[in-house]
Amino acid sequence: MYPPDIQHLSTLIQEKSTLTDQLMSEISRTIIGQQLMLERLLIGLLCQGHVLLEGLPGLAKTLAVKSLAQAIDAKFSRIQFTPDLLPSDIVGTMIYHPATHEFTVKKGPIFAHFVLADEINRAPAKVQSALLEAMQEKQVTIGDETFLLPDPFLVLATQNPIDQEGTYPLPEAQADRFMLKVRVNYPSRNDEAAIIRRHINQNTSENLRPVIEPEAILSIRHLVQQVYLDARIESYILDIVIASRQPDKNLQKFIHYGASPRAGINLAMAAKARAFLHKRAFVLPEDVIDLCPDILRHRIGLTYEADAENISTDDIIDQLLKTVRVP
Repeated sequence: MYPPDIQHLSTLIQEKSTLTDQLMSEISRTIIGQQLMLERLLIGLLCQGHVLLEGLPGLAKTLAVKSLAQAIDAKFSRIQFTPDLLPSDIVGTMIYHPATHEFTVKKGPIFAHFVLADEINRAPAKVQSALLEAMQEKQVTIGDETFLLPDPFLVLATQNPIDQEGTYPLPEAQADRFMLKVRVNYPSRNDEAAIIRRHINQNTSENLRPVIEPEAILSIRHLVQQVYLDARIESYILDIVIASRQPDKNLQKFIHYGASPRAGINLAMAAKARAFLHKRAFVLPEDVIDLCPDILRHRIGLTYEADAENISTDDIIDQLLKTVRVP
């Protein structure tokens, strides 16, 4: 049974969803296809959750993040991660002025609404830890001062899954801070043909116009939080997460460790955001099922047996969903 104000909430969602429709339409002027990636970016934005994009070069990961920032009229920073990067290159540092014998704070590129951490797995541990504070605490400490980051604040990171030379795998603690790990695939044949035609016609320099203010995102977030999550759906989410920690005999030898409690929280929040994007005031099991791979794939550790048998985390998640009863 739905709460008594579900009809009123549905009306509000229909009204507010026009803003996200305009946002998606504007971004689609530069991004052809890749609708799944764009939807996941919006889910991360609406849930205040960071997104890790994994895919081969040339799949518009960087362009999608930049286009999102332009369409929201938000401050955008891009940080190219390299092995010689220092924490101060990200968060900022103290500058000494000889004339006044004083130190002043020079803020780094982390002070933006959208921070693109390009090839995040190329940075060493000290840089990863500096970014981790910003992602988790939404604040940065420089010297003796602590500075709050702007709201909305979102880290959108990319990494190449095949080039492992000169890379530093993300620690499990940091990977867990990403709400979603999205695998970006090749475009379809028709989409790639449209991309080629656009480049041939030299129509690649689209200037996106801002269609929404950052403040409007905050009001939409408040509405997303009100999307109805039935107790049976909540129990279904818990069953999936616990099944990853206590797998049956067929999967036990393949799972080294299961999903953290943060997985259940993020799965519930993301399901609400997906329901909102589909103009619903309530969460359905299909929302949870659709988001499970992106929420869980970086939170489940595999054993050597899984590697030996070429079993991926997506295979494990698919099997887990088959063992858990859908409400």
